[in-house]
Amino acid sequence: MKKVIIIGGGAAGFFTAINLKEQLPTLEVTLLEKGKEVLQKVKISGGGRCNVTHACFDPKELVTFYPRGQKELLGPFHKFMTGDTFEWFESKGVPLKIEGDNRVFPEANSSQAIIDCFQKCVRDLQITVHKNQGVLTVEQLENQWQVQTKTTTYQADFVVMAAGSSKKIWDLCHDQLNHRIVPPVPSLFTFNIKDQRLVDLGGISVPHASVKILGTKLENEGPLLITHWGLSGPAILKLSAFGARILADKNYQYQVEVNWLGLPTEHIEEQLINLKHTEAKKLISLRSPFSEIPRRLWERLVTAAGIRSNQKWADLSNKQLQQLSTALTKSTFNANGRTTFKEEFVTAGGVDLKEIDFKHFQSRIHSNLYFVGEVLNIDAVTGGFNFQNAWTGGFICAQSIAQKCLSQ
Repeated sequence: MKKVIIIGGGAAGFFTAINLKEQLPTLEVTLLEKGKEVLQKVKISGGGRCNVTHACFDPKELVTFYPRGQKELLGPFHKFMTGDTFEWFESKGVPLKIEGDNRVFPEANSSQAIIDCFQKCVRDLQITVHKNQGVLTVEQLENQWQVQTKTTTYQADFVVMAAGSSKKIWDLCHDQLNHRIVPPVPSLFTFNIKDQRLVDLGGISVPHASVKILGTKLENEGPLLITHWGLSGPAILKLSAFGARILADKNYQYQVEVNWLGLPTEHIEEQLINLKHTEAKKLISLRSPFSEIPRRLWERLVTAAGIRSNQKWADLSNKQLQQLSTALTKSTFNANGRTTFKEEFVTAGGVDLKEIDFKHFQSRIHSNLYFVGEVLNIDAVTGGFNFQNAWTGGFICAQSIAQKCLSQ
């Protein structure tokens, strides 16, 4: 009987284990978790609802959400895609639903539905799960693997690394297995900005802003949220993911340019000139003429443009008009530091992708050693994409091991 050891009791580990036993029931599959509980990240994902995947069904489009792993995941996504994820969970009695922003959650609206599904599958398939088993060493002895924890020595024919962004496992992969580790840096974070224009505006958002990191090619657009720490929302989080290494190199000190309307400066100037005539007798600061800009934010931008609170549109000078246009389309802020996005800490870093065969998610250095999930230098923007990477890698890895066993 062939044996498989899976290191890591998270989403990637469980999904791999279940698919292994389903594809080849004669396998002996053991899952090792270092902590007291399993599936803890699944539990808190999506605010406790578990953002299972994203409703993007084109592999070429899906890979664009991965700052690292884009090229490597294109082939795997043709083998196991978001549609397959829907089918897999629904076959287990866990129907999924697509929300307005295309994020996908269990219809039960709770991450417990996913945890219960995995736990039931593990019981039904007789997969062994050992907790409090932090791995100390992994060694290949001829055609067998030996995995040592504080209390037990395990023997296996195959080892799957599915321990997520664990520094201890990364160190083990480097020191004992000779794999290169790309140093980790935070990937999803809000921009820490202290600026009078944003004070007490926490919770205010605009639907379609354009954001640039000055001095770089980094640019993104989308919903923007003002927080107590500075700026967040999809526009910022995607920028933080794609700029993870650049911003880390800058020690998180850089300038951010915000176009609150996402429209060209010239276009806004024309609208302001029209307002000077059509709204001549009205106070400029009284009401935002742009539905996308909330009143309180409008007041701050008007003040930043050097316009008095009692000034009417008719009294707007050309200089003030240009300053207001700049405030709306080219607001510049000094960012200093970052704040992790909720509890869902995502890192850019991990096992170097050049050392992995993505047809099988197998090591190019050692035979019968596999890597799935965030242990690899793969990460994505928020929205269920990191889980989809785990499902795809877990399925293909399981399929590869099962086929190898059958061919021997």
